[in-house]
Amino acid sequence: MDIPDKLYDIIIIGGGPIGLACALEAQKEQLSFLIIEKGCLTNSLYNYPLGMTFFSTPEKLEIGNVPFITTNIKPVRAEALEYYRRVREQYQLPIHLFEEVISSTKTAENFTIETTKATYLAKKVIVATGFYDVPTLLNIPGEELLKVYHYYKDPHYFANQKVVVVGASNSSVDAALETFRKGAAVTMVVRGEKIGNRVKYWVKPDIENRIACGEIKAFFNSNLIAIREREVDIQTPDGIKTIANDFVLALTGYQPNFYFLKTLGITIENNETKKPVHEPTSMETNIEGMYLAGVVCGGLQTHLWFIENSRVHAEQIIKHILTTID
Repeated sequence: MDIPDKLYDIIIIGGGPIGLACALEAQKEQLSFLIIEKGCLTNSLYNYPLGMTFFSTPEKLEIGNVPFITTNIKPVRAEALEYYRRVREQYQLPIHLFEEVISSTKTAENFTIETTKATYLAKKVIVATGFYDVPTLLNIPGEELLKVYHYYKDPHYFANQKVVVVGASNSSVDAALETFRKGAAVTMVVRGEKIGNRVKYWVKPDIENRIACGEIKAFFNSNLIAIREREVDIQTPDGIKTIANDFVLALTGYQPNFYFLKTLGITIENNETKKPVHEPTSMETNIEGMYLAGVVCGGLQTHLWFIENSRVHAEQIIKHILTTID
């Protein structure tokens, strides 16, 4: 084990927008800190679909009093990546990229953080790891085939192919529309009776119209039950339908890395929400001195927290840390 040569006031695990927001608050209060990110800067945003448009207006995504400048009413993925890169650059926030946290050990006074590259010592730890790491699996035969994707990036890859899109969320609807417009024969498999109510309001009429006129096929109140190399089985209200298929986009949502949270010692609620235990005012977990920030706080309820409404976690956490830190 390496011997740490510095004691940080705070180690922040996760270099996404909320991890950066926590760093900005720590910097403002002249606390020493380091951000550790297992991938690239704002790794989750980087892995969003290339053409993704945010639901929010730019000002709701701002951190650190840095204006988010865009000519669009709704910013797109590339603009968000550049915006958060500029924020980090402007404030010279210390961050170690492509370095994964393996463990955290709490002593009477401090935390020892082990990563794939080094060992760090900190008085406090903030976990801002998001929920995009672990896809929600269908758990059906054939899901392991290479034709099945749980992450969607670019519609061109699926041009002129027979594509099944599972789900009716924003990601599913975007994928269905984009691949359809690249010439794919798209079939949606939707567990509910209609397209989800949380779908972006300017997109929802588009997908509903494409389905109504038959350009995109949709099976509602249905489930994908088996995947094979050239076809899939769909359980519908009228029985099992087998259709030809080249690719499956199983965009059924994502969840926090509960295994990692448990490795850190954070307790997970034993119910359907699986929320990590934390005090909602200070954001402190069951481990004294360890805090949660951002969308990870919602557990399986990934619709509770977004960049827009969880930026305040940074202020809450640093305010509490200032009352407890030496």
